[in-house]
Amino acid sequence: MNDAILVLNAGSSSIKFALFPGDAYPARQALICEGEIENIGHVLHFIARDGTGATLAANQPRGTSHEDALAALLGWLGVRFERYRLIAAGHRVVHGGASYTGPVRIDARVIAALRALIPLAPLHQPHHLAAIDALSKLHPELVQIACFDTAFHRTQSDLATAFALPRALTAEGVRRYGFHGLSYEYIADALPGIMGAATADGRVVVAHLGSGASLCAMRGRRSVATTMGFTALDGLPMSRRCGSLDPGVVLYLMQQKGMTADQVSHLLYQESGLYGVSGVSDDMRELLASRQPAAREAVALFAYRIGREIGSLAAALGGLDAVVFTAGIGEHAAQVRRMVCEGAAWLGVALDPAANAAGAPRITRKTSRVSAWVIPTDEDLMIARHVYETLFSRTAALESPQRVRRGAPAKSPEVL
Repeated sequence: MNDAILVLNAGSSSIKFALFPGDAYPARQALICEGEIENIGHVLHFIARDGTGATLAANQPRGTSHEDALAALLGWLGVRFERYRLIAAGHRVVHGGASYTGPVRIDARVIAALRALIPLAPLHQPHHLAAIDALSKLHPELVQIACFDTAFHRTQSDLATAFALPRALTAEGVRRYGFHGLSYEYIADALPGIMGAATADGRVVVAHLGSGASLCAMRGRRSVATTMGFTALDGLPMSRRCGSLDPGVVLYLMQQKGMTADQVSHLLYQESGLYGVSGVSDDMRELLASRQPAAREAVALFAYRIGREIGSLAAALGGLDAVVFTAGIGEHAAQVRRMVCEGAAWLGVALDPAANAAGAPRITRKTSRVSAWVIPTDEDLMIARHVYETLFSRTAALESPQRVRRGAPAKSPEVL
């Protein structure tokens, strides 16, 4: 029987999963299967694919809850891949606070700490915990490991993470944390094999653009600054989140409009961003296809704010050598990339329109002083590697030294 590692990314209405062999350092080409269970809370819909994308299963399991969804998943894996024995499950957890700067085995103490962070990530943290609790009931002996989106940004300086607030609040943990760290960590590991070690270890801004969106400034493939802060509400406008906002707006809404804290929270997390500006959709594909002026304005605002933040992060880096686009919008929306790159021409970005339209790895001209790239991210693989390293740290160090010693040139990635 072969060992396997299960990767889980739980949301409010879905659980995404991936299964990797657990007897060697995880690689994308070794993926056993992946998929998701959607519509949690209603009629479940289960779909699984193999490593080539071919459908392995598509059905409607019984039940409605996270526990029902995981029970269906474990049951299917046990039948379809009976030759594999689960040795651990890795969970994407958005917020690790100040305490967790790397992957950690989950126990009662860790769960209590993660529950205390729910107010800082209300859209994500409760659902990660629901999956952890459900898996603990269904498979109590299985090792579970939390992998944090905040951990990658632990290398930022105190100046980069500080708010201009009283020191007592800073001491309590009111500071900038940053998110999308698992995506940024994957990109950081992949950079040398794609753009060469010299550029990869230079001044790079990575744009993770999806329904949640942020930018990260890297030097030496380490996080120097990022656009998200105390919560995942900060920074760029997102599908339904407002991004950076004058705190006075919150005071106005509460003091002059009579809104409660819960109402303001719902407005900023659920009714703002691309959806709020456009009044049409929170989906970039629909906005790009729409002829509605408000839809075009939402796209323009998104690109404008990305451009402003790239300028800010270039200042934090003391210059700019490369820009990387990743995640759903970053990888697939050529028009958004074009708008951002054209807005960054003053920094030395010279777009190659044909390469951009094709989604080529490099989308700038050979003469461009600052290069721009499209690199698909792989958070599932990053989590699987973290799980493997946590279980077998000495073996992992021997098999993949670049993952243990970031800063040294990495080998060409086996994915991409």
